[in-house]
Amino acid sequence: MTGLLVAGTTSDAGKSIVTSGLCRAFARRGVKVAPFKAQNMSNNSMVVVGPGGATGEIGRAQWVQALAAGVAPEVAMNPVLLKPGSDRRSHVLVMGQPAGEVSASDFIDGRAHLARAAYDAFDDLASRFEVVVAEGAGSPTEINLRSGDYVNLGLAQHGGLAALLVGDIDRGGVFASLFGSVALLAPEDQRLVAGFVVNRFRGDASLLVPGLAELESLTGRRVYGVLPFSGDVWLDSEDTLDVGDRRVLDGPAPLRVVVVRSPRISNFTDIDALGLEPGVDVVYASDGRSVGDADLVVLPGSRATLADLAWLRERGLDRAVLAHAAAGRPVLGICGGFQMLGRSVLDPEGVEGPAGGSAAGLGLLDVTTTFAADKVLRLPRGQALGMRVGGYEIHHGRVTAGSGEEFLGGVRDGHVYGTMWHGCLEHDDFRAAFLAETARLTAHAWAPSGVSFLAARERRLDLLGDLVDQHLDVDALLDLATSGPPGGLAVLPPGDRR
Repeated sequence: MTGLLVAGTTSDAGKSIVTSGLCRAFARRGVKVAPFKAQNMSNNSMVVVGPGGATGEIGRAQWVQALAAGVAPEVAMNPVLLKPGSDRRSHVLVMGQPAGEVSASDFIDGRAHLARAAYDAFDDLASRFEVVVAEGAGSPTEINLRSGDYVNLGLAQHGGLAALLVGDIDRGGVFASLFGSVALLAPEDQRLVAGFVVNRFRGDASLLVPGLAELESLTGRRVYGVLPFSGDVWLDSEDTLDVGDRRVLDGPAPLRVVVVRSPRISNFTDIDALGLEPGVDVVYASDGRSVGDADLVVLPGSRATLADLAWLRERGLDRAVLAHAAAGRPVLGICGGFQMLGRSVLDPEGVEGPAGGSAAGLGLLDVTTTFAADKVLRLPRGQALGMRVGGYEIHHGRVTAGSGEEFLGGVRDGHVYGTMWHGCLEHDDFRAAFLAETARLTAHAWAPSGVSFLAARERRLDLLGDLVDQHLDVDALLDLATSGPPGGLAVLPPGDRR
């Protein structure tokens, strides 16, 4: 098998960035490369079409990494997807389809079937691609979870993969975290860790040279490069750690968009396209005071609509959204956010929580949502505001409309919009028409920018590929991916803990 494991000293160390960049850099060299993540935990996902036209769901990062590699995304690239429903339980998807739940106590035992699915998917990709670049999860040095690991060094052991360890220097302590991450591993795992990448460096890279040389001397492993920080590298967000405001700092007064950031927010990549618009200010809010001067309020998707609706009321955000709408200002609800705008939300089968759960919605749209066990996964196309538009649907909730104008798998009632279509704002003509309508309703001066979301994403992937080409030893990493772990790698104390 040929492949490379991209692991990180921590969550958000840059594994997704490095994996995406290597996929683009390898593809530029004519290599048929596929991304892979055995298990992803994220509420941001994407619908893909599999063999025979069947749809499935994978993590957003693997979908973007497939675009970076220039190949069609498929469910085998993320065979296990966990979507957190609470702090202790997650909904499980295996090969793109719902497969029950997993609890925190299952992280050591009770996941053998998930490991088998992950290994089978990896083996399948490895048989069809020249190189598989596998992204790890969290840290490979979670020694309390090693016995059940199949996404980090468990996967590397299965596939005979060399592992690349990524450390984020922006957090501080990068040398200690890189050294310590190797030293705490058992000897058989240490022998798979071939070297390091330092991520998000700001400043003069020559200042790092003494530390990098000593790290190589102490560990007997190469540093394959130092990736600089770039504010222009902005991939589709996957982790809520990535959620942040997109502010307009100069020029005419922008359209101000306030996005409600609920605890179980999902598919917030819907907002990314708005953040690209030079005349749009995007702010995330978790209290009612931030809504006051908004031109547009967006309620994005939610993995737990009833729980987030209760949170909305606890924080007074329900009153703020209602006051905003009463003033004639636009409100947009997407998927779970759309369901919250309706008259009621019902969960008779206990899909999101206890069976029989229900709550009154905000009452801004004449719709009722009823949850069902079967999940809807679709890639719809249509027209709205005079423009052709598409999107994707991922939901258990079935929405029944009493009245209102049909709008993208949802309803429009005047200045209040509800849609089940994630990704609709990525369509440039529709986004321009929607923002123009928002400006008209709020008597705001605004002109379309002509920004292309797809072109901007492609430029970001090209920039990332350029940075990887310029700052990492890509040819050596490709050799590592095709040859496996180098022999004779040193074992560091206290790796031999037995």
